[in-house]
Amino acid sequence: MVKLSEARERANKKWDDNNKQRKQYINKRSVARNFVKQLATVDDLNELQELLEERRKELDK
Repeated sequence: MVKLSEARERANKKWDDNNKQRKQYINKRSVARNFVKQLATVDDLNELQELLEERRKELDK
């Protein structure tokens, strides 16, 4: 693993501290995508599809 410079580590920490919600959003999106791509069963995918359809209807209102 590449060692980051102290300046880069400080910059990363500053961004993380100033963008907590964005960081959380990116992390949750990544977890969801990885679940769908690697672990989800057919039953999981069917349930997720129903949830997606409901969410789309909410956002279209």
